[in-house]
Amino acid sequence: MTIKPEASSAQKNPQGANSGAESGADCSAVAAERLTFPKSERLRHKILVDNLFSKGTSIYDYPFRLTYRTLTHKELEESFKIGVPDGIAPLQMMVTVPKKKRRHAVDRVLMRRRIREAWRLQRRELRRAIEEHPELRTVSVALIYISTENVDSAKIRYKLRRLIDQITTKLFA
Repeated sequence: MTIKPEASSAQKNPQGANSGAESGADCSAVAAERLTFPKSERLRHKILVDNLFSKGTSIYDYPFRLTYRTLTHKELEESFKIGVPDGIAPLQMMVTVPKKKRRHAVDRVLMRRRIREAWRLQRRELRRAIEEHPELRTVSVALIYISTENVDSAKIRYKLRRLIDQITTKLFA
């Protein structure tokens, strides 16, 4: 049994190792602006969720109700008895699609995915504004889908963009 050595990068890519999207400048730009939705940006602590709905501010723009709350370093420390857990990002979000509005699980999952995708692509402006204000530790956001019909992705992106602009102007203008 003979093992063949792998082809070098020059053999795999005859145009050269630094061609197209693989150049060093392009890779660093992509790495700096990754559009992932990490666990640290998911609102999952019960204390934060309870405080968001009890003390938060709501904005309506059909088919969404957006509830948000800002927390300073001190307020976040006071929220937890033992101490602030690791992995709480400056901007955290959760999505809710009520069973009362969308009866079928398939429809709820579809709408959750569309909303998360739109948020993932459009949250940059709000995140940058939060990072420019060091007095804020975190902004918690809950998106509640209030329509009884499935809405297409383009409309979701448009409405979410408007909501993000409204939050940004209310918080930082």
